[in-house]
Amino acid sequence: MKKFFIPILVGLVAFKASAQDNTGIENRVITTGVPFVLIAADARAAGMGDIGVTTSADAFSQQWNPAKYAFALSKQGVGVTYTPYLSKLVNDIFLGNLTYYNRINERSAVAASFRYFSLGDIELRETAIQEPLIQSPNELTFDISYSLRLSERFAMAVAGRYLRSDLRLQSSFDDAAAGNSFGVDIAGYYQSEEIAYDDFDGRWRAGFNFSNIGPKIKYDETGSESSLPTNMALGAGFDFILDEYNTIGLSAQVNKLLVPTPSDSNDDGVINSEDDYYNESFASGIFSSFGDAPDGFSEELKEFTWALGTEYWYQDVFALRAGYFNESEEKGSRKFASLGAGFRYTSISIDISYLFSTSRVVSPLEGTLRFGLTFNFGDTYDEY
Repeated sequence: MKKFFIPILVGLVAFKASAQDNTGIENRVITTGVPFVLIAADARAAGMGDIGVTTSADAFSQQWNPAKYAFALSKQGVGVTYTPYLSKLVNDIFLGNLTYYNRINERSAVAASFRYFSLGDIELRETAIQEPLIQSPNELTFDISYSLRLSERFAMAVAGRYLRSDLRLQSSFDDAAAGNSFGVDIAGYYQSEEIAYDDFDGRWRAGFNFSNIGPKIKYDETGSESSLPTNMALGAGFDFILDEYNTIGLSAQVNKLLVPTPSDSNDDGVINSEDDYYNESFASGIFSSFGDAPDGFSEELKEFTWALGTEYWYQDVFALRAGYFNESEEKGSRKFASLGAGFRYTSISIDISYLFSTSRVVSPLEGTLRFGLTFNFGDTYDEY
């Protein structure tokens, strides 16, 4: 039964839809194991089109760019988020996230986070009248990071991550075990001083994050291995500081999965586990992912996603956010707009976001409200 249900579950949590062209061969959509780690867990980033690698530091920087913690304004912080998934169909699939950071001193910080993705309860039965066997598949990650300022305005960070994917559905014929792996993130973040222009002050931001670098994950001994969603994120932004009350931040981000492109290497008309790219090591796959698309450079460009986002703050108390995310129709067709808002009172921040699909492939998060709660405490730093 496992071999029937596992592909369903993997497809359920994946972002990307697979289609066929007129040759009958599947479009070269890159798929990976544990794709839930790419879901925006916090409402602030979600409200700006899933942008986080270059925005200002907050409690949820662990997913996007842990190097930002070296520029956090509070010594310590705790963030909690809750994201319903497929909320129009079921009510027991969700993504939860808990993050803690501690800025040790003016140059360095540590952080840890725990992420849990529940796929709800699933009933298994051989016949319609059989007493069902209830299974609750889930996936989780736990990670820690250390960030260090290498100069007054630039910091780098490294993070280690444990990943566990328990998608097994036990039956009398099934002795499957959960899949386990580990990954590493390498990130950097730059934040300029406040610069005086003619009519306003400004601040530049830039960041990068190579995340989930690690060995493939295997769901069972007889099945094929799946690559981790190793991802390259690059971003830049600028803050328009209009006066002491009003600030507008603009951000842009591009992402690329550093995973081999599916290709029909044995020319049997089907892209499957018999093809070479399935057997490529994770390290080799990272480098080959920049030039292995069968249609050449034009197809490689389609494997980049891009997003634009904006955030308006009034008196550092109330925020409005908007964003747009775009992916090529041939590589998954994720396209959506998002809105968000935030409210900050003393040491407590509350964030919400909402997503609108703009593609024929409807997002599992369509019409979903995401919530985030942050508690900041301890001494404060003046970074501006």
